[in-house]
Amino acid sequence: MGLTSNLVLVLAVTSAVLLFVGTVWLWPRLARRGWRPVCGRVGVLLATQVAVFAAIGLTANQAFGFYASWADLFGRETGQGVVVDHDDVGTGGPLRVLGTRPVDVTDGDRPEVGGQIQKVEIVGRTSRIAGPAYVYLPPEYFQPRYRTRSFPAVVVLTGYPGTAEALIKGLHFPQTAHTLADEGKAQPMILVMMRPTVAPPRDTECVDVPGGPQTETFFARDLPDAVGHHYRVGRTPGSWGVIGDSTGGYCALKLAVHHPGTYAAGAGLSPYYKAPIDPTTGDLFRGNKTLRNEADLFWYLKHRPAPDTSLLVTSSKQGEVNYKATLDFIALAEEKQPTRISSIILDSGGHNFNTWRREIPATLQWISGRLGDR
Repeated sequence: MGLTSNLVLVLAVTSAVLLFVGTVWLWPRLARRGWRPVCGRVGVLLATQVAVFAAIGLTANQAFGFYASWADLFGRETGQGVVVDHDDVGTGGPLRVLGTRPVDVTDGDRPEVGGQIQKVEIVGRTSRIAGPAYVYLPPEYFQPRYRTRSFPAVVVLTGYPGTAEALIKGLHFPQTAHTLADEGKAQPMILVMMRPTVAPPRDTECVDVPGGPQTETFFARDLPDAVGHHYRVGRTPGSWGVIGDSTGGYCALKLAVHHPGTYAAGAGLSPYYKAPIDPTTGDLFRGNKTLRNEADLFWYLKHRPAPDTSLLVTSSKQGEVNYKATLDFIALAEEKQPTRISSIILDSGGHNFNTWRREIPATLQWISGRLGDR
């Protein structure tokens, strides 16, 4: 049973409830003196607390998508972020479809009505990185009258550690994109949903680490190339956008700022603006001062030519620690033409899925209006 399995969650909650009821029921018998009753009290209290904390932890993981598997939880994940030392994977090219699933909408089992989510593996020909992703294809992609049409594509990134599954189950990106397009509020778009951690468990902050994972190259060059060769994605410079939350939000802004020729728009939900250095990242820059400076978006906008791209940042007046930094970033970007800056500022909202779900519909509408021929 997987870590994110509903059965595991139900068993954990049931165990916690039964142990709590059992503790209350048995407590009179365990209230006697002697080493056996004392050990019994310690045992039932410990078991109940462990069960309660396990249930709470599993519930939080289901809601926020921190870890995808038991191996991921215990830092033993080995199936992702492999280095590839050949030009392709078999004869399947840089993108392989591993499976399909319906979209959780009415008649979602029919691709021409609900669209389709494909689980894929993307291999970076330049970065030598391979990683999994989920690709949402809108219903129009399967309809005969659109068989020659190309679609704009949006890369959607989680926070760290995060799971791509959370973008579907927790943040409902495919469902929201489907609804907006069905209501005529956004154009049909292909979504490429990934975690920014392509070399887990390390947090590479979308940086080309000297002597390490070339994460920025993967997202700026390899991913668009692989997806563009496999799907009907627009070939014009304005065909790609990127959205992310938290760490993914920083990555989204950086990719749009550093690579405006690839990403016409970048949206950061609760982003920060400078790559941190901590135990999860390790030494990202290896003494390279230029690389370190360019990973600071404030420094980049002040010292490099203003990128011709559109940026969206979000924050909350209460509940978000990035509020002041976001206002400062907006003020700086407003001075840098031809860079275009927009924002979503809530009155209150924490650094969590509930806040981001309130921002995602407007964000998808915003990015839809900025993708197409430029």
